[in-house]
Amino acid sequence: MKIATFNVNNINGRLQNLLAWLTVAKPDIVCLQELKARQTQFPRSALAAAGYGAVWVGQPTWNGVAILALGSEPVLTREALPGDDSDNQARYIEAAVSGIVIGCLYAPNGNPQPGPKFQYKLAWHQRLNAHAEELFDTGLPVVLAGDYNIVPEPRDIYPTRSYDDNALVQPESRAAFAALLDQGWLDALRKKHPKETLYTFWDYRRNRWPRDAGLRLDHILLSKKLARRLAGAGIDRDVRGEPGASDHAPVWVELR
Repeated sequence: MKIATFNVNNINGRLQNLLAWLTVAKPDIVCLQELKARQTQFPRSALAAAGYGAVWVGQPTWNGVAILALGSEPVLTREALPGDDSDNQARYIEAAVSGIVIGCLYAPNGNPQPGPKFQYKLAWHQRLNAHAEELFDTGLPVVLAGDYNIVPEPRDIYPTRSYDDNALVQPESRAAFAALLDQGWLDALRKKHPKETLYTFWDYRRNRWPRDAGLRLDHILLSKKLARRLAGAGIDRDVRGEPGASDHAPVWVELR
């Protein structure tokens, strides 16, 4: 089974890019972020024609998350992260697919920091960690995949001082990600590539893609039951270089 996450950065504006990647990569399950589309604007028919059932939570202009399943319909179990009923940002969706619980997330960016956006980011990650712990403790096979908007370690960003004040690299942000791993979740990409330089995002500005000035923001975490099944993991970097591409590349894992 192949499970992928992809911050598509506008699903309708980049639908052809997405469909082309699905045709080549053929993932069984896909988590999508930054749909930037209303609930009624989701391209369900086009994805169905490509063989994918879908559940999604749309939001215009920003945010939006979806889970796709090849040859089946995901069973929606949650449309929002618990812990704050006043939070109306479309950043989390959860579904059951082929006996696996799939949590798809688009975490807050948190910039500028310090400030209210950074505080929202930290509070959101607190809620994510609390929910993740509950999921982990069930003993079920669970995947938490998406754009975490956290660079876990200094080696996960190109050599630069320009991000020193950025919310993505702050100690509090990194501590939130580390706390997830401390629960027992496996960072699948890093497990399979323990020493390699890995980037999943290259900003459009300042020629960052051509000079490989990237960051690792997109992560797939596996519960204990799935960690034992991990057979491979990678990044489809070439997708980032296509005309009209998202600023993120898809990340994937293969389970035996």
